[in-house]
Amino acid sequence: MGTVLCFCLSAVLLLFVFIVYKLGLFYQLLHKTDRKSPRQGGESVAEVLQAHGIKFVFTLVGGHISPILVACEKLGIRIIDTRHEATAVFAADAVARLSGTVGVAVVTAGPGLTNTVTAVKNAQMAESPLLLMGGAAATLLQGRGALQDIDQMSLFKPLCKLCVSVRSVREIVPTVRRALAVAQSDTPGPVFIEFPIDTLYPYHLVEKEFSPKSSPKGIMGNIIAWYLHNHLTNLFAGAWEVRDISPLPVYIPKATDQEVQRCIELISRAKKPVIVLGSQATLPPTPVTAVRKALESLGIPCFLGGMSRGMLGKDSPLHIRQNRRDALKEADLVLLAGTVCDFRLSYGRVLNRRSKIIAVNRDKTQLLKNSDLFWKPTVAAQGDVGSFLLQLSKGLVGHRCPEEWVRSLKERGDAKEKTNRVKASEKIERHLNPLSVLHCVDELLAEDSIMVADGGDFVGSAAYIMRPRGPLCWLDPGAFGTLGVGGGFALGAKLCRPDSEVWIIYGDGSLGYSVAEFDTFTRHKTPVIALVGNDACWSQISREQVPLLGSNVACGLSFTDYHVVADGFGGKGYLVGREDESRLKDIVIEAQRECKEGKAVLLNVLIGKTNFRDGSISV
Repeated sequence: MGTVLCFCLSAVLLLFVFIVYKLGLFYQLLHKTDRKSPRQGGESVAEVLQAHGIKFVFTLVGGHISPILVACEKLGIRIIDTRHEATAVFAADAVARLSGTVGVAVVTAGPGLTNTVTAVKNAQMAESPLLLMGGAAATLLQGRGALQDIDQMSLFKPLCKLCVSVRSVREIVPTVRRALAVAQSDTPGPVFIEFPIDTLYPYHLVEKEFSPKSSPKGIMGNIIAWYLHNHLTNLFAGAWEVRDISPLPVYIPKATDQEVQRCIELISRAKKPVIVLGSQATLPPTPVTAVRKALESLGIPCFLGGMSRGMLGKDSPLHIRQNRRDALKEADLVLLAGTVCDFRLSYGRVLNRRSKIIAVNRDKTQLLKNSDLFWKPTVAAQGDVGSFLLQLSKGLVGHRCPEEWVRSLKERGDAKEKTNRVKASEKIERHLNPLSVLHCVDELLAEDSIMVADGGDFVGSAAYIMRPRGPLCWLDPGAFGTLGVGGGFALGAKLCRPDSEVWIIYGDGSLGYSVAEFDTFTRHKTPVIALVGNDACWSQISREQVPLLGSNVACGLSFTDYHVVADGFGGKGYLVGREDESRLKDIVIEAQRECKEGKAVLLNVLIGKTNFRDGSISV
């Protein structure tokens, strides 16, 4: 009985293999395999990236992905290798935000990809168009215990707009083109492509790995050899046929004419309107300079958040930097331009229920978040923020917001600024006043400076004090509140704007995530300046934990010599303490000079405690 069963199973297996083989032969007749071609799949990836204007690819090298890196280098795409995969993705994120194109990162399989998860989630929540490409085990070895083989697709599906595993070389070009378009369309975000190693290397090397080490023996041996040969041929069938590599259309949602007209009517009747601008205002296709002109034309007082910080320059009379909560309660109309009613707006509770609320956002879920609880939109328009503001300004030509309203908000804001300056002048025991340090640096910033925010308490203070000089001059993590973005964001920013001064505003806690990237700054000649507020503490947490729970457990750090670490990685470090207070300005100027001469600089500034942010939310 067992012999008969084995014979039947063998016959079924033979029939299955025969069918697969015949189907493969049919496909091979349509798409020939050039076995002698020295080309490899990585070249197809590089050609599509080049056709889409990609200038930088960030990576931490691994054997699974080497063909992509080598091919990109040959085509003039600059390969920037970092000391951690998360940094590679953060850098790609920064390039996406500043360049208006897709940021690209390539990492190896398994732990290389798992190391990127936080950075990819951050890009998703920050709505950054990002292409992550990852290596994988060979197509026939997946799920069989190959090196670094895990279910990567399940890992990234909740994080990405599109997840695709390439199964043959001929799929590479259309897959990469599609991914780049999806990343930028609708609400931008990350996409992921998995490349099994045998789709990237040339035919002769893959064939060598597929071929049996000795002549097959017996019927099963011949069947297996037959199957492997057929699989290999199908893997490369049609691989080098000419394909279109140009960019696919990108879909940008826009508010309807009726929605825009309704908003024009509401704004024209408002006596106390306010605009709360979010990061979406900086997205393509509308240039940030055009958005700035539209806001100035409208003349409505603005609160700027996220990537929109700096949109109106350093000293605009329309930019209100303080007392947002009071202004929102008093306003009779609030335009949420890419701003979401999440924790940053107390889930909508800070809005006056008697106010007219206009909300515009590319993402429908974000557009209406918490509208079932604490607020109701008068108009909710799903569309691009930049083009919406341009349409508003054209429809409201000649209309000006009441000047007394703008002047009132500005005067109250200026009064709060003066209070902050008084607090900055207070002497603190042992160390420097962090507010005084931030004011000093802010006054010395070059007009083309880009600021990267990476930290908790010190960076929270910086957001009140430091003034971005123009649009796209401020980079922060976004709604996810991720620590560790500093090294990658600064790297991407310096590559996009090599002539600009790039500052990282670090807390001493967050610095630990990416201080090793000073090695990257040195190797790739991308000098930046890191300002580290070193209070030997995770102060953002300690502020709440100690008074509420009576313990500082796990919040304490040390006044570590971070400046020595920067020196060790080829940069230039400065230790700045109380004894240097009188010459702080000179030290900052010297750091700026060192940076211009090509050195990455770290200012390890020993700071004390203030009550400036008491009561701030940290959880």
